[in-house]
Amino acid sequence: MKLSVNGIDTFIATGGRDFDASLPVVVFLHGAGMDRSAWALHSRWFAHHGFAVLAPDFPGHGLSQGTPLTTIAELADWTAALIAASGASRARLIGHSMGSLVALETAARHPDKVSAVALIGTSSAMAVGPDLLAAAEANDHAAIDMVSIWGLGYQAELGGNLSPGLWMHGGAQRVLEASKPGVLFADLSACNAYQNALAAAAKVKVPATLILGERDMMTPAKAGKALAAAIPHARTVVMRGAGHMMMAERPDQVLAALQEFA
Repeated sequence: MKLSVNGIDTFIATGGRDFDASLPVVVFLHGAGMDRSAWALHSRWFAHHGFAVLAPDFPGHGLSQGTPLTTIAELADWTAALIAASGASRARLIGHSMGSLVALETAARHPDKVSAVALIGTSSAMAVGPDLLAAAEANDHAAIDMVSIWGLGYQAELGGNLSPGLWMHGGAQRVLEASKPGVLFADLSACNAYQNALAAAAKVKVPATLILGERDMMTPAKAGKALAAAIPHARTVVMRGAGHMMMAERPDQVLAALQEFA
């Protein structure tokens, strides 16, 4: 569906069912350079099991209009505005990578809008290397190569996709290649500049689930555990052998962890 959020026409996947704000609402927040398609499996399960789903393309991403927001704080305020624009009063937030920082910051800045958070592939700091930032700023395909290679765990590069005929590495690259020029750089810069994770974590008063990849090279599990330790009501799930892009690498395990979260 399409919804105007702060005057921006926003495209939102609803998991295959019409959005009903009277149901418990779950908002899925995607990572840097990605879009709503990261949540295809998980959003559908929630939509068909008693929840109302909002899986938006952030401004300037996917099919949404506007330009990318440049800070995690701006994205958090936008997320709160999305919840209000949908007609819901509160929502559970599920975020991956950059989206996890947005979920965390939203819970800290807008506690009245958030009932629980699930942070996937998250970290107490999300520093981005200068080579990756430079390649993204130049719209060099090397940035896409780096994100897809570092983002997927080693097992993903050996094949074995649970969906026969699909290629995890190629699929990740296609989504990143479809993003508009400047989007990946804006997102990575927002992650790199964000220094408020631990302070925001201390303000989170709702239940939190952190889902971490044991072999995550982008947000190492050690840094994710440090963030979990700063959240008063946190539960941590570590996926053995998984890299950063867990929704593709371990779709069923991620869904099981999110079912417990819900």
